Amino acid sequence: MADARRFRGPVDLHTHSSVSDGTETPAELVRSAARAGLGAVALTDHDSTAGWDAAAAEAVRSGVTVIPGMELSTRIEFASVHMLGYLFDPTDEALVAETERIRAGRMRRAEDMVRRIAEDYDITWDDVMAQASDGATVGRPHIADALVARGLASDRSAAFAGILHWRSGYFQPHYAPDPLTGVRLIRGAGGVPVLAHPATSSRGSVIPEERLRRLVDAGLFGLELDHRENRTEGVETLRALARRFGLAVTGSSDYHGSGKPNRLGENTTDPAVVDRMIEDATGAAPFYAS
Repeated sequence: MADARRFRGPVDLHTHSSVSDGTETPAELVRSAARAGLGAVALTDHDSTAGWDAAAAEAVRSGVTVIPGMELSTRIEFASVHMLGYLFDPTDEALVAETERIRAGRMRRAEDMVRRIAEDYDITWDDVMAQASDGATVGRPHIADALVARGLASDRSAAFAGILHWRSGYFQPHYAPDPLTGVRLIRGAGGVPVLAHPATSSRGSVIPEERLRRLVDAGLFGLELDHRENRTEGVETLRALARRFGLAVTGSSDYHGSGKPNRLGENTTDPAVVDRMIEDATGAAPFYAS
């Protein structure tokens, strides 16, 4: 418990850097967190831990504790479900193998989508790669940025509402494991799994109680309920289920830099929940500011 309170100030447990689909490098993101008055911030790039070292180095300089994490892609049939994992061992063989498979699937999906879009719009794969930093997990946000650069959309949101919408005819899913496997992988690596924004309008109905029970039995730690994209009625249902199952409730911004309107610290997590998370984890420790 003593180590858990080596940070002071609000905690934002969901952010993305240019390692995935954010617009700031990991170091820039940590500096932004300092300017926003955060005491701690979790770096949770999609299916990648490549930003951890740079964020750790900046934690010392900026005075912001970094909670190492990742947003793991999972899927139920055609519905995308994201699983936040915190404080796991980044060298765990099973988790590394699965994230490599997911990233390869994302790349193939992006290439296929761009080929289909290029039949109707003036865009190339080189346009997309120009929007991604070296080693980044390439995905739809980079296609969106390429569409914006080509003048085919006004911003990312417009691209996702138009050409990249699942009803547009260009969308296709990528490989991802089921959520139960995701929870088991994160726990197997000594980490702490939290179901990301589980009541968003794009998700459809709230996760059924029996499916949630199976995730809890596998080791689910909490639900990210304080998130701008969650629907109020869904959150109310899930808060009741969280109480029933003894799940923690987290709050986060899902910050992407200028890629989304979400602002650092717009939703935060009770430090007592972060204390529990740190105590529960066996795979990694926070990168403390001092």
